[in-house]
Amino acid sequence: MQVHLVDGTYELFRFHFAPGPSRVTAAGQDVAATQGVLRSMFQMIDDGVTHLAVATDHVIESWRNDLYDGYKDGSGVPPELFSQFPLLEEGLELAGFAVWPMVEYEADDALAAGAVMAAADPRVERVFICTPDKDLAQCVTDDGRIVQYDRRKRQLIDRDGVIDKFGVAPESIPDYLALVGDTADGFPGLKGWGAKSTATVLSHYGHLEDIPDAPGQWDVTVRGAAKLAATLAEERDDAYLFRRIATVDVEGPEVGTVDDLEYRGTTPGFAEFCERIEAPRLIR
Repeated sequence: MQVHLVDGTYELFRFHFAPGPSRVTAAGQDVAATQGVLRSMFQMIDDGVTHLAVATDHVIESWRNDLYDGYKDGSGVPPELFSQFPLLEEGLELAGFAVWPMVEYEADDALAAGAVMAAADPRVERVFICTPDKDLAQCVTDDGRIVQYDRRKRQLIDRDGVIDKFGVAPESIPDYLALVGDTADGFPGLKGWGAKSTATVLSHYGHLEDIPDAPGQWDVTVRGAAKLAATLAEERDDAYLFRRIATVDVEGPEVGTVDDLEYRGTTPGFAEFCERIEAPRLIR
């Protein structure tokens, strides 16, 4: 069997900002993104997907906010979108999908934990982590059992794909993000460390702690190596913190078993939910 794990937060943002008319119910609730995600999940079932889970950020904040004050929170999310998080989770559950609404952890953590869980099941041939989020590239495995899949671009990313995209192997992605930063998540990385220089250094050393402080000890040639090395030597603690933030937690989220992900159809309450969000076509 194949298992598909969907980043519900990404999907909700994608449909909210997609071109097209807004949909507001008579009660004043914006429902366009919720309807879009539900249609998209049903399309996956129509396409033959049998085992599926959707992870969401029930709240934007997580344990990472306790580590770093600048980490992302919900302050920039439009209220008409923010109000659809619980609505989507309710709709997905009533539609019969496995839903992982994260509070202490993030959707990325749930997707990673779910991928590890599913890959450990000998019945599972392949796990598709359905998101373009670069954080999840660290979960891609050498044997191809866990891959990323960008549904919008219809692009599969295996180990070679991660290396082609970032210049480093999946296991070095947290180190890579620690150095270059991640504006979407709100941490800056280290000054001067760009994508090219970071990829060159990490493709050789793999992890932060293996990079020598002195540039004369480096076995790679990088432009501005002296400045880069000086920055790293001075800000290693920050780099380790950013790596911790960029590393997904595969042990914390509760994701159940593969059998919990099998799609068995909608629940009796789904029709009433569709009426509430004024989406009669979803019922059909």
